[in-house]
Amino acid sequence: MSGLDVTRLGREFIESIGRLCGPGEKFLVKFEEPTDERYGWVPTMRPIDKYIQYGLVLLDKPPGPTSHEVVAWVKRILGVSKAGHGGTLEPP
Repeated sequence: MSGLDVTRLGREFIESIGRLCGPGEKFLVKFEEPTDERYGWVPTMRPIDKYIQYGLVLLDKPPGPTSHEVVAWVKRILGVSKAGHGGTLEPP
């Protein structure tokens, strides 16, 4: 895919985020710059294995299971050997 196509797809992704933000939200483009495909992905084109390798899973842990149990479930579901949690907010 050419740099121009990647740049267009990136702009379309940003515009779709703007539509989610509601009417009246605008992005200011100061200058155009082509996207180099060697440095990342347009989010809508990123392969699922890259999401799993480098991504985050945000969970709202229900009361009951421990954070460590939930991490074990996520590892088993995604088939990964490494996972962890960044914090625990247990109910009072």
